[in-house]
Amino acid sequence: MTVNDPCFIAFNDSIAHHSLPKSFTFPFYYQPHSICMQAAEQLQQSMLEVNSWQHNFGLDSDNDRGMVIGKMFGVLVVKNTQGKLGFLAAFSGKLAEQNILPPFVPPVFDMLTQDSFFNAENKQINQINQLLHQHESDPLLANLTQQFEQQQQQAERELEHQRNTIIEGRKQRKQQREQADIALAQAKFSNDEHKTLSIELSRQSVQQKHQLNALKQQWQSQITATQTQLNELQQQIKQLKRQRKQLSNNLQKKLFAQYQFLNIDGQARDLNDIFNDAPNHLPPAGAGECAAPKLLQYAFKQQLTPVAMAEFWWGASPKSEIKQHQNYYPACHGKCRPILTHMLAGMQVDADPLLLNPGKDLTIEITYQDAAMVIINKPAELLSVPGKNITDSVFSRMQQQFPNATGPLIVHRLDMSTSGLMVIALTKEANKCLQQQFIQRSVTKRYIALIEGVPSQNEGEISLPLRVDLDDRPKQLVCYEHGKHAQTYWQVFKHQGNRTLVHLYPKTGRTHQLRVHCAHHDGLHMPIVGDDLYGVAANRLHLHAQYLALAHPESGEALAFEVKADFE
Repeated sequence: MTVNDPCFIAFNDSIAHHSLPKSFTFPFYYQPHSICMQAAEQLQQSMLEVNSWQHNFGLDSDNDRGMVIGKMFGVLVVKNTQGKLGFLAAFSGKLAEQNILPPFVPPVFDMLTQDSFFNAENKQINQINQLLHQHESDPLLANLTQQFEQQQQQAERELEHQRNTIIEGRKQRKQQREQADIALAQAKFSNDEHKTLSIELSRQSVQQKHQLNALKQQWQSQITATQTQLNELQQQIKQLKRQRKQLSNNLQKKLFAQYQFLNIDGQARDLNDIFNDAPNHLPPAGAGECAAPKLLQYAFKQQLTPVAMAEFWWGASPKSEIKQHQNYYPACHGKCRPILTHMLAGMQVDADPLLLNPGKDLTIEITYQDAAMVIINKPAELLSVPGKNITDSVFSRMQQQFPNATGPLIVHRLDMSTSGLMVIALTKEANKCLQQQFIQRSVTKRYIALIEGVPSQNEGEISLPLRVDLDDRPKQLVCYEHGKHAQTYWQVFKHQGNRTLVHLYPKTGRTHQLRVHCAHHDGLHMPIVGDDLYGVAANRLHLHAQYLALAHPESGEALAFEVKADFE
């Protein structure tokens, strides 16, 4: 590493007041170190607020430079071989339609270089796409497809008409036979006349069946001829699609092999290897293009020692996700966790706080208890049910406290970070009755939340469909295509300076519904104070299940419970 490294950015201001961390940042859940925040602020002021390249972050209402695209940036504080501290900067994906933009670190692999195999092989795929378009838009294909459908429909109509003719003829011949039998019995018909009529009726029946068969053969011949021509064209299209799929798979595998990620010990693994244990053995789209892997890769290649890292969002929030301008965010799980797990191997890294049990010293208050059910006040940071790494939960504690209870105990859940009222059923019958009340939405629930900001109205309704973020569980996305209906009524309760206490009435019970509806720009656009997923972390998530009204599972008596939050 030379002092002339164009990606090594020196601090403009003194950093002597910072105490350097003893271990590296755990990238999936962290509070940014103060030296990273200084680096981020310098980057924002010197390169993002004023720049020579063209990219519309959506921060300037007068900016019409193309599509609005907010961007995740990362800073990595490093020490060079001369012992000098500085930092590296990176962006996720492309910036201003470019992969390489100094002084940001380059991508792990730049597929867009002129001599890259990607361009040559992708050209082949594009040529096949053009051929496919030509074949699929060929008027002959459309005409044959229409002709084939019309022939099938016309054939079915004519055959159905002929079948009805046969049925009607069968009825008439039956009547004629019955009348002939009566006439024969009354001696109005001779045996020869009866026999002649019978032969004629049989001949008519056979003739109509022959006509049906001839009609079938006629249409079958026409339809087969059309289908043969159609199959030839469709086979060409199928062959091109198979060829395209094979080329795409080969190119994808070859491309993934170019993304070689180092760790501090110099061990390299590519994306194919890293994601080999994934469910479909394929890296998700964009894997390896995020800021964090780019930063560590450059540091390892240039013999820079990583000290601390942070990532922040710059620009307008995307439509589905919740990203606040200048807020810090952890690395994503779907794309980055497998890669960074390898890259951080051999380094001393902060402990994963998600493996710790923040609720171990917290107690559960019982608000109401009888033989059928218990109403508790769950403390914030205690799980409702056992998690993947932590078994301590409301469920496990209720099991200990009520060993003779029957049924599953838990009727509904609260997020780990949410405090407040929960219903515990002590019998199977009570559980069934109470669950039905929640399913039928006859239970009245009211939450109280402290949000960042002051709404322009005193009440309103939010309807934003939600689904899980497949690349970053357990976060939720707003998705009108695949999301589940989620509806919340809200009402201002009290103002606290630049913050507001609001009552939230969820009409549905989706995961993180209240948190997303408060934070999303199409909702209140004011995250709940302390929301470490959709806002900024604090001493706690300021969300509390304050009020609960339901019918007693045995007596049917209307009951209501209310417990104040510690932040009211």
